[in-house]
Amino acid sequence: MTVPTAPGRRERKKAATRQKIADTALRLFLERGYDAVGIRDVAAEADVAVTTLFSHFASKEALIFERDDDFEERLTRAVADRAPDEPLIPALRREVEALVRHCTADGAAPIWHMIETSPALREYEESMRLRHAESLAAAVGADPGLTVTPTAARTVARFVIDSYAVAREAADPEAALDEIFAMIEAAWAVAHPSARAPARPKS
Repeated sequence: MTVPTAPGRRERKKAATRQKIADTALRLFLERGYDAVGIRDVAAEADVAVTTLFSHFASKEALIFERDDDFEERLTRAVADRAPDEPLIPALRREVEALVRHCTADGAAPIWHMIETSPALREYEESMRLRHAESLAAAVGADPGLTVTPTAARTVARFVIDSYAVAREAADPEAALDEIFAMIEAAWAVAHPSARAPARPKS
């Protein structure tokens, strides 16, 4: 299991600048509308150079999904860094639950309305989910304790990634996750027989 190290001063400063840019962009987008705000507007308001903004965010769309890379890394680390005796699916569910809480927190509704009404943001969000699924599938496939086919790894990864979007839109996200992950567990048991719970003895 990898032990994370505390970030140094330079890393903390970079993270603070990145967060400032993201917070500024979100405020401007919500105040003026996503299409009405340009990259230069965000940079000027955040008091950074445009080149500095692009060193943190590859595109205007990425400003909205500022936790994109963090979530992708947490998912892959949930596979690689879990305890030797910890099953895969519960480890992944914890990360999905964290994302769902983030996406359903107070104040999130206007952000999702902005995303859903912008073709560019919807397209970015869909491509982001596909990228996360491919990274997760690669991590599952690379785990020496998980002897599954590439198809099985990609399938379970897609299920896990899409589960957050389904749960986020549900009236009861936690109940939705219970239902979704019961199905994911069943599918995983087919692809990875050793993950099946032992049969209960007959009374």
